[in-house]
Amino acid sequence: MNLIKYEVNTRIGTITLNRPEKSNALNPELISALTDTFKNASEDKLVKVIVLKAAGNSFSAGADLAYLQTLETNSYDENLADSRNLKNLFAAIYYSPKIVIAQVEGYAIAGGCGLATVCDFIFATPESHFGYTEVKIGFVPAIVSCFLPQKIGETLSKELLYTGKIISADEALNCRLINFVTNSTEINQKVHSFALHLCENSSESSLTATKKLINKNIDSELEIAIKMNASIRETNDFKKGIKAFLNKQKINW
Repeated sequence: MNLIKYEVNTRIGTITLNRPEKSNALNPELISALTDTFKNASEDKLVKVIVLKAAGNSFSAGADLAYLQTLETNSYDENLADSRNLKNLFAAIYYSPKIVIAQVEGYAIAGGCGLATVCDFIFATPESHFGYTEVKIGFVPAIVSCFLPQKIGETLSKELLYTGKIISADEALNCRLINFVTNSTEINQKVHSFALHLCENSSESSLTATKKLINKNIDSELEIAIKMNASIRETNDFKKGIKAFLNKQKINW
């Protein structure tokens, strides 16, 4: 089964995470496939707007459990390379010349929430939930911390990233993390109509130029973030957090 599905219709390129049996959890294979697909979609002359969605009941539950187990034994260089791969995915979306719309149905947690965050627009259903839960298990939300303050401001970013709390779609809308909340029976049509409106009413070169002006170059910040991400994985807190999480034990920090 393909981890990613890609189709084009009416100048809208739809990228679908296709790992529903694992709640579309992120692992190296999925991250690599998704990065390649975004690069291809960004260069596709038939595509003006990209929609990112997911099969199943969750947008993405964050890191895959089997993948998490391997991180404890990784060297610093291996963790640095792994962090760089996630950075490359987020950058492929953030720097894409095409407008990217995230269609979130269900949970978008940790890396999955980061994935939605770097998109230009986010549609969600009332049942959707969002959270950057990394600090709860000894991780650091390093890469997304480069993007989130620009989107919702420093104060709210600190609240979400420091507490790791999970918020509802309405709460996400109130803090401007997302743009629209729409019923699950209508979200496909609403996203398609919004994307089509952009295709029919906005100049492609103007959209590309405007996105480039708004989305500043943050490569230096991202480089610091991936090093921080690799370093934190060598700490006792990280090892303690991962062990407790995998064993479904309460962590006393």
